[in-house]
Amino acid sequence: MTLSEQITKDIGEAMKAKDQARLSPLRMVKAALMNGEVSKGRPLEEAEAQQILASLIKQRRDSIEQFAKAGRTDLVDKETGEMKILEEYLPPAASADDIAAAVAAAIAETGATSARDMGKVMKAVMPKLAGKSADGRAVNEAVRRALGA
Repeated sequence: MTLSEQITKDIGEAMKAKDQARLSPLRMVKAALMNGEVSKGRPLEEAEAQQILASLIKQRRDSIEQFAKAGRTDLVDKETGEMKILEEYLPPAASADDIAAAVAAAIAETGATSARDMGKVMKAVMPKLAGKSADGRAVNEAVRRALGA
């Protein structure tokens, strides 16, 4: 079952259960996926759908950070709840060992030696972690450590 089909099915279940806390973020994901399909002019591939979901989660993280700075705990709680629901649809997270192995392989592949080569390494690492959920910040930190930056 594709991500889009799963979201549609879960929206129906949330509607039957009258679960507004779950229904709202699911509808938001469905709208984002449909917008992605319209902008591409074709049905999304699974990797593209996962990317859209990851960007929505990243937006939630950024919002939580901003709301926490502003002292809006009510909005922090709301965004955290939405983020937890969205994370259920992500593939399993990449472990620190997976990230380290991908970084090492990318450095060997690109011949990177200094912090100047960070862009090349990041570009090579991310496809190696495809199919797993990897936080960009964690990957960035691993690359910095490996390059001694």
